[in-house]
Amino acid sequence: MDSRVWQSQPVGNFSDCPNGSQWVWDVFDECAQDGLDIASIVLGLVSIVCFAAASFPQYYQACKTGNMDEALSIYFLLGWLAGDSFNLIGSFLADQLPLQTYTAIYYVSADLIMLSLYCYYKVRNQSRGFLAPINAVFAFIFLGTVSTTSLLGGGGSLAQETMVTMKGRTLLSAAADESGHEPFTKKEIIGFAIGSLSSLMYLLSRVPQIYTNFKRKSTAGVSYSLFALVMLGNTLYGVSVLLKNPDPGQTRGDYALHHLPWLIGSLGVLSLDIGISFQFLAYRNRRPSTREEREALLSS
Repeated sequence: MDSRVWQSQPVGNFSDCPNGSQWVWDVFDECAQDGLDIASIVLGLVSIVCFAAASFPQYYQACKTGNMDEALSIYFLLGWLAGDSFNLIGSFLADQLPLQTYTAIYYVSADLIMLSLYCYYKVRNQSRGFLAPINAVFAFIFLGTVSTTSLLGGGGSLAQETMVTMKGRTLLSAAADESGHEPFTKKEIIGFAIGSLSSLMYLLSRVPQIYTNFKRKSTAGVSYSLFALVMLGNTLYGVSVLLKNPDPGQTRGDYALHHLPWLIGSLGVLSLDIGISFQFLAYRNRRPSTREEREALLSS
């Protein structure tokens, strides 16, 4: 949706990283030459935590209000799932490290849980006389979804030789060319293309949710913490990108170009989420009509 940052480094030993941080090299196989590089990595880790935790407030809100099928747009959920799915596909195509692949799998799993909750309340609210069978069916689907994604993660390689850029919710990029003369390698083209699609899906997902809030004149049933954590994650990601030093031989312009899809996606999603924040402020004192009140109004 989708913080950062481990920039690719040639495989080697710590002697290849003069004046670098030993612990950063040992933990991340990343050459952090100064405080800016270390700050970039730390902010990237914090942003990942923000993205990973963003779904939980909405899970709670869904169970509390029971109107998730009205509060959230199905296209918002599907767009978010599509963005994370492209991210997951890219993590396999680009041979990313296990941590990156498992993080991508976690994001898809969280999206599927959210989508399952939406479908559960959609069916439950339309078929109140069959709550017990519906609960059993969706419990079975939920367990199957979690098991499937866990098995998918187990199929990934447990060792990779190339460290690539990690970007919070959007993990895709590829190793930068050492010479800095060739803008994109084959692996970078894969990351750039799929990363662009992923960022586009994140952007487009916000539009139907903004429309849903506007149509309802309410944000009841939507957790603001969901968007607040995503905004924090995207902000930290953007700052971490700006703090990171380019690779040796790479200009700042080349560095920005290599990160362009994720910067556009991150800043674009951030701006749309700010718009949703204004909707929370505008509709905070409005009491939404209940489902029964709307049905009675339509039947009268």
